[in-house]
This record gives sequence, structure tokens and C-alpha cells, in this order.
Amino acid sequence: MSEEAPFEPVEDKTGAAFDADAPVTGKAQMQAAWSADDGERESTAQVASMPQGQIFQQIYQPWEGTLNPKWMRNWAILRHHVLGIFSKGHRPWGVPTKLFIFFVILASLTDVALTLLAGLIGETTLYSMFGVNRDNLYGHVMGFWPRNILYYPVVAALLVGGMISEDRAHGTSALYFSRPITRFDYASMKFLSIVIILFMIINGTLAVYYFTDILIMGKGWAWLIDTFPMFLAAFFCGILLSFTYTAIGLSLSSVSRGRFFPAIGLLAILMGTKTMAAIIDGLFDKSILYVISPYDAIAHVCQAIIGTEMTYSHPWTWSLASVVIMNGLALYLLANRVSSLEVTRE
Repeated sequence: MSEEAPFEPVEDKTGAAFDADAPVTGKAQMQAAWSADDGERESTAQVASMPQGQIFQQIYQPWEGTLNPKWMRNWAILRHHVLGIFSKGHRPWGVPTKLFIFFVILASLTDVALTLLAGLIGETTLYSMFGVNRDNLYGHVMGFWPRNILYYPVVAALLVGGMISEDRAHGTSALYFSRPITRFDYASMKFLSIVIILFMIINGTLAVYYFTDILIMGKGWAWLIDTFPMFLAAFFCGILLSFTYTAIGLSLSSVSRGRFFPAIGLLAILMGTKTMAAIIDGLFDKSILYVISPYDAIAHVCQAIIGTEMTYSHPWTWSLASVVIMNGLALYLLANRVSSLEVTRE
């Protein structure tokens, strides 16, 4: 077997010799593309010069400071939504929403204005129509026209429209969950924000209506003791109404990614169920289907609590069970969707 011929250096086209046994240094000769000549006389590459600098090493370390209390973090979420109605720097509620809320507050004070007018001119007939009594306290909160067909459902729809759905669509939840905020705190503060705004509209105007009558008409302690329990019952009905509308609205907002579906869905549920139940009641003289209507179920319970005349033929306890089931299902759906809420855009 013949010996293998020794390796001979080979020249490339540029005339530079290379050897296979030479150590590998990782360096090579380059020709700059922007050379002034053809590059035949250059033995090294011409590259742009770089000033010497310092390379910084970035190391992430946990923050060991003191966190704000839990109530302060929750208050930051709450005021972000509630104070946006009144001042800048918080949630940017639209101008139409603010104007409509202002209109609803004024419209809800119409019975206050009529009571005030009756007290100033001494008109007993006008006062008997709009003054404080059991039926008027009920009607101030649960009056179907125009409060619970134009005012309160539309306000609730405007408020819940993008409350959670926009966080899910735009990834805003990452801003919340990047802080030590639990999902329960997130959902409860969103819920409480809507309830407070509805509470100020419904129960706030109810309190103004009641106490204005006391101041203008100069009622005594006997009248106050007689009517104050009715006022508390109507006050509780306002809280129940705000809670139910918020629960249904936020549950719809949690399953959506836009503002339109939750708002329209809430109005469709409130108006659609009442219309369908009214049709069945008119055709078959059966009011049992009203238990599927959130408004009518609450209205029936409030009639029993305040003690005003019943307008439904089925037992009010069925409506109470319906209210509990509606709120339970809505809160379950809300909790389930918030628990699956991602910290990034979905």
C-alpha cells in the first residue's frame, strides 16, 4: 500500500496560501465592499470604527419594599371607575354616558319637584298625587314607566358594556394582575363600581324625595315613625334592583369582547322576558311566567316587602326564589369567566 502524498499548500484565486494543518483561529481575511480600489492590495477588511463603550449587565431582583394595604389597592380600582363619572384622570366614560346619567338623575327628581311645588302653593290635590306614601315610595324605585323601561336599564347597559369585555379584548387585565390583586378583588371592585353608580341614582333620589317632603311639609314625629319603615323597605328594593341589574350585566360583559353585546343583551333580557310574560298573562290569564322576568320578580318581592297592592296572582315567594336563582347564576358565570381571564390579550 503506497504512502499517502504529503499535503501541499494551495493558493486561492487571490494568491493567499492556506494549510490544512494550520490551527483554526476563527479569523479570516475580508475585502470591504466599499474599498477605494479593487481590494487587491488590502490584506485586512476595512470596517467602520466603533467607539469603545461599556456593556451593562441587567439583573432583575425582587422588590423587597412594603406593599400598600389590600383596601388601598381595591380602592384604586373602585375610584378609577366611579370617579370617572365626575372628574378626569380616571376611567374615560363617554360624554353621552355622562349626559344620560345626568338626565336620569334630573328625571328621577320630577316627583321631588312636584312635591315641592305642592308644598309651596298649598295644593292638597297635587300633594296627594305626588307626596310621600306607600305607593309612591314603591313607584319611585320600581315604577315601570318611565324608570324601569327607560332610565335604569339603559344606565346599567351603558355602564356594564365594556367593564370586563374591554379588559379581555385589549389585554388591560395584565395591568391589574401585574399587581398583587386577586381575581376576586378585581371582580368585586368592578361589581361594586356599577352598584354604587346605580345606587346614587336610584336610592340617592329616593332619599332626596323622602327628606324633602319632611322639610317642606313640616312633618312631625308621628308621621316620621309611620313612614320611615316604608322608606327603608323601598331603600332595600333599590339596592336589590341595582344588585340584580349589575349581576346580569357584568355576567354578559364577562363572556363578550366588545361593548355592544353586553349592553344590548341586558336590555333584551329585561324587556324581552317582561314582554313575553305579559303576552302569556294577557292570553291565558296566568302570571306565573313573570318569574323569568328580572324586573317583575323584583317588583313582586318589593310589593310584598313594602306592603303595597299586589299586581301578580302567583305567590311572591316564587318570585323571591327566582331572584335568588337569577343572581346566583349570574354571579357563577361572572366568577367562572373572571377566573379564566388571561393576563394577555386573548
